[in-house]
Amino acid sequence: MASSKFFSFSILLLSTTVLYVTEAQESLPKTMVLYLQETVKGPNSTVSPIIGLTGKDWSFHQFGTIFAVDDPVMVSPNQFSSVVGRAQGLLVVSAQDGANMFVSLSIVFTNLQYSGSSIEIQGVSRQSEKYRELSVVSGTGKFRFVKGYAGFQTTSYDAQTSHSTISLTLTFQ
Repeated sequence: MASSKFFSFSILLLSTTVLYVTEAQESLPKTMVLYLQETVKGPNSTVSPIIGLTGKDWSFHQFGTIFAVDDPVMVSPNQFSSVVGRAQGLLVVSAQDGANMFVSLSIVFTNLQYSGSSIEIQGVSRQSEKYRELSVVSGTGKFRFVKGYAGFQTTSYDAQTSHSTISLTLTFQ
């Protein structure tokens, strides 16, 4: 009798959990395109080296250099459009030849229907490639349990201001 009640309760709990996760995931788009506005020099820098090897140049191609990132995220490539969130995290030059960078990035939404939610991105970015693909490993809020991949592509770069616009295409399973 007790095992029958436990079994019934377990089935009820499992079906409620599956229903909750299914409902949360159904409202998500399959693809989202966002734009990161990145500045690497000057007083408004959004990427900054925080540590590196002693006696070495702290650059994007120097093994061991770690950068902190806090890029504005927008829905259009125009750098003056509305900010919908921030891309916050760490970049680590992880290949001894400087070719690859380990990325741990949170897309933290502060505006629109996803405010308070985040998407977690992690993986190796091959710096010389025009299109770089990383894993979407999880999320919070409306993106809880999300999986997929993130495609990064630099769409514009201004050498005078050290400003880049990076297209971020998120594809969810």
